[in-house]
Amino acid sequence: MNHNIDALIDALPRLGEGIVVTLELTAFGGLLAFVLAVGLGTIVRVRFLPIRFVARVLIEFFRGTSLVVQLFWLFYVLPLMGYQLDPVFCGVLALGLNYGAYGAEVVRGALNSVAPGQVEAAVALSFSPWQRLRRIVFPQAWAMMIPSLGNLLIHLLKGTAFASFITLQDLTAGVVVLQKSTGDTLFSFGIGLVIYLVLAYLVTLLINLVEARAKHKLGRGPSLKEVLSFSPTSRAPKGALP
Repeated sequence: MNHNIDALIDALPRLGEGIVVTLELTAFGGLLAFVLAVGLGTIVRVRFLPIRFVARVLIEFFRGTSLVVQLFWLFYVLPLMGYQLDPVFCGVLALGLNYGAYGAEVVRGALNSVAPGQVEAAVALSFSPWQRLRRIVFPQAWAMMIPSLGNLLIHLLKGTAFASFITLQDLTAGVVVLQKSTGDTLFSFGIGLVIYLVLAYLVTLLINLVEARAKHKLGRGPSLKEVLSFSPTSRAPKGALP
């Protein structure tokens, strides 16, 4: 056991570097996925058939193909065609495209779930299509799509483990190095399990705060300050007796 602890202490710098790479892939891949999800999820609802068709093809292609295969194509196949990409860029691009396609369906469903009367009222007020989307539809849909997008972000965090297949020294690669130095598979991958769990829990807390803020703006929940204060009144529904 002492040998394992000593090996863990020696491996801490390597694990720290791996955590940084994992967080970078999660942050930038998640940002790209969000942009694609909002863009494709909105475009797939337009009436112009050619644009809607292209958006649908992109969504189905990246949802229907493996993330690992996409990573291999970007890193190993494209160089055969004369395009050499940086490993980090390949990881961010593959994660963003794959999870952005899943997120597009979340966005589309949330936008479609906004009550038609809300849109009709905006039309009656002579709002342009862009104004209806920005001021009426999207703020309400945003609060509904946050939990599902948050789940996808956690899946994306765990999906960064595949980045080790394209030579990136992420958290999983660091755990493998620890296992080789200790020879103890249970101990090494147990450490990796705990680290991933902590990272996922932190992402969950962040998503919960974003959701609380979005609901408060719609008048459906306490303010972010009240949530952070953990006061009893912040958890009581409006109109409830003290």
